[in-house]
Amino acid sequence: MQVLWRSALMVALCLSLPSLSFGQVKVLMSGGFLAAYQELVPQFEKATGITITTLRGPSQGKGPDTIGAQLRRGVKADLVIMNREGLEELLSDGRVVAGTEVDLARVLLGLAVRHGAAKPRIDTVAAFKHALRSAKSISSDSSARVYIITKMLPQLGVADSVLPKLANGGASAVADGGSDFVILPVSELLQAEGVDYVGAIPAEIQHVSVFSAVLVTGSQRRESARRLIDFLTSEAASTAIRKSGMQPARLREKE
Repeated sequence: MQVLWRSALMVALCLSLPSLSFGQVKVLMSGGFLAAYQELVPQFEKATGITITTLRGPSQGKGPDTIGAQLRRGVKADLVIMNREGLEELLSDGRVVAGTEVDLARVLLGLAVRHGAAKPRIDTVAAFKHALRSAKSISSDSSARVYIITKMLPQLGVADSVLPKLANGGASAVADGGSDFVILPVSELLQAEGVDYVGAIPAEIQHVSVFSAVLVTGSQRRESARRLIDFLTSEAASTAIRKSGMQPARLREKE
């Protein structure tokens, strides 16, 4: 009886502490914010008692595993973290709650080669164009690939020659030797296994990706999900975000 009383007392004490809020949040996210997220989530779970479950998918594209495709076929989530371009489509479809979106971080596009491979010059537009033309195969995916196809290659005037070499894949395609290099948000390259980061692509053709969080329509865990958003946009999260190669969005707005 005494053991049961002590157990009940411990539960009551835990529930009374403002720092503890036992529950769970399911997050559906793309890869751009993943490096910072993986470092920050254990801190959030320890501080709040909220358990985070994470599902993955590209922000954009035509495949069955994109975030939009997963939500449309009934995959349950409370919070989405993805590129702003892909988010607009979900907002128009009503899959996420308009007015709850919050920008988390901004990141440039960069280039990486297989570990140990020669690094092409990409410090000027001319050098970058030469690297594109010289490559046998180039990888990219999600929103970065959409930007390359619709804007970057036409702007450079090399769409006809480079587009046939553009494969749909991430850093692993380069690490495995399937492509000469990969173009993705810098945050997806700095800690990727089997690749060497070369640098950001030239400013004249650069694209700043904004990664945002938004509540999913129908979620029953909105309060816990909002607490996660607050943590990811806090001062405490800024170090991990910068280390991953991104710029915290809210802190930049205050500067």
